[in-house]
Amino acid sequence: MEKRTILAVVLSVVVMLGFYFIMALIYPPVPPPPLPEAPSSGPAVAEAPVQPATDAGTAAELGASATPATPAGVQAPVQDGALREQQVEIDTELLTAVFSNAGGNLVSWKLKKHRNNGEPLEMVVSGGREAQAFAVAFGNMDARPVEAFFRVDRLPGDPYSVTFQQDFTLANGEQFRLSKRYTLRPNEYMFELAVTLDGERSAQGFSFPGNPGGTAAAYTLAFGPQIGPGFQKLDQRYEYRNYFTYTNGKRKQEKLSEANPAILNNSRASWSAIAGKYFTLIAIPLIPQYDLAFSARPEPGIASASRLFITRPAASVSRIEDVYRFYLGPKTQEDLQPYTTGLNGFMLKDMELVEVANSRGFLAPLEKVLKLCLTFFNRIVHNYGVAIILLTLLVKVILFPLTKKGSESTLRMQALAPKIKEIQDKYKENPQKMNQAMAEFYKKEGYNPLSGCLPMLLQLPIFFAMYNLFNNHFDLRGAMFIPGWIPDLSVPEAVFHFENFRIPILGWTDIRLLPFIYVGSQLLYGKVTQTPDQQSNAQMKMMLYAMPIVFFFILYDVPSGLLVYWIMSNVLTMGQQLTINKFLAKKRAEMAAAAAAEVKPGKLAGSPSKGRPVIAPRKKKK
Repeated sequence: MEKRTILAVVLSVVVMLGFYFIMALIYPPVPPPPLPEAPSSGPAVAEAPVQPATDAGTAAELGASATPATPAGVQAPVQDGALREQQVEIDTELLTAVFSNAGGNLVSWKLKKHRNNGEPLEMVVSGGREAQAFAVAFGNMDARPVEAFFRVDRLPGDPYSVTFQQDFTLANGEQFRLSKRYTLRPNEYMFELAVTLDGERSAQGFSFPGNPGGTAAAYTLAFGPQIGPGFQKLDQRYEYRNYFTYTNGKRKQEKLSEANPAILNNSRASWSAIAGKYFTLIAIPLIPQYDLAFSARPEPGIASASRLFITRPAASVSRIEDVYRFYLGPKTQEDLQPYTTGLNGFMLKDMELVEVANSRGFLAPLEKVLKLCLTFFNRIVHNYGVAIILLTLLVKVILFPLTKKGSESTLRMQALAPKIKEIQDKYKENPQKMNQAMAEFYKKEGYNPLSGCLPMLLQLPIFFAMYNLFNNHFDLRGAMFIPGWIPDLSVPEAVFHFENFRIPILGWTDIRLLPFIYVGSQLLYGKVTQTPDQQSNAQMKMMLYAMPIVFFFILYDVPSGLLVYWIMSNVLTMGQQLTINKFLAKKRAEMAAAAAAEVKPGKLAGSPSKGRPVIAPRKKKK
């Protein structure tokens, strides 16, 4: 009995440690104000007067050192007085993109089919100033991005592309032109960006250091500061950013910190990505050689940045023309699979972009099966909350034979307990002999002491796979279960929110109901499934009451879908256990009757004759 208690404690500790480990595997910017709505009929151009600013003034505004807007050897272009700030809007079936002629950068990318706080979801999250996604800097990743106003060129009859151009002068007086051409497709989250540096045969090549002592580079193309949607904080469990590269058919997750960006020189990656919980940026450079870097360094106005830098090596040619493809959208199999099959507007094939969304590890196949079942049930009931309940019921039905067998094993253990205690007392001074005797006893009785723990062990991988599923399954984003209470199964629910107040020590700003329901169900579950020997065991009693309270704090901020699963799992297990308890009570009574018959005075061990026991004759007195 002592061994069983110790085993139960050890398994409970394993559950807790395993859960913490998964939680560990698995900073608050304010989303930019919505841009003024433009008429839906075709692209729109918004103009505003230009306010000239010196380089030092711009640097001070950014909180950065007063570095020149262009590197040494390049003169800033002379601004034409007619040039004004312009924003070009391109509208497709899936999204609305807004570009600025200040640097020729992308400043907004809103997804029409996906919402955030009731508005189209913004994929380019800015910091303290307007976003500068896909900015170009002459030099490496430490060089200052070009902020000059560009000329805007649109081709008649082509509503899905725009070109930005500006001329720059080298220190030797020679000129070159920087062009950026964006091309979108009607039903694509992917677009093409062509970057051209044209010296018109007069330039001897493009080579800029970017910063003192830096490696020579032609230019660096940068995305940032952060992919959307907006978030409260990146806790790396329920809101995270992962950084991937895909090289020679293998996906690799790059490790970096806020202090140390990950720099991959002379990269051969087919693509690289910044992936969040549901959305991703994927860069596909169609150039033979480049240096790649990721950065999570905090920036002014944003708690946590996620930048990607692609540096083009210096070139001793008078013209450079590079093409890039970028995917900026949902991280779903449905949207990424076309880039493997070739069924996309850019005719890309075998890119395996789905690797951004695929789970890894030994639980991935189980998670995939659970996802298929959950999706199947949702197609029937059209409510993911109900689908979770049906999935829980299916898991319990499948595991019922094992659960029943585990309960029978527990009953058998109780019947063998006196003999086990006898062996322990007999060989308490000789542990080696005791273990040998116990092994022989178990073999003789045909009993496996771990058989009662098997159902518990099998439920652990299912729970962890469920956790990954509810935390990452895209279709659960915004999936409503109960209107007014659980509007989104992918995030924690709340019945009351504190304005400008946090509960001391805990730091909570919301009162949630599901964690309290979970504690109640877990306590009832423990009462129903407790065996008689556990009821009189102080350690097991402590586990019964302490574990649900500990998990209450652990699970307070988990996705509500996971708690719905766990609560229903407890309720269904209690129903199962009550059924099993009736069966065990009947079996226990049979075992007790059989045991009583064995010790009844005058009964022989042999078989009865004609249904009546054979009584041995009394001995005659001498």
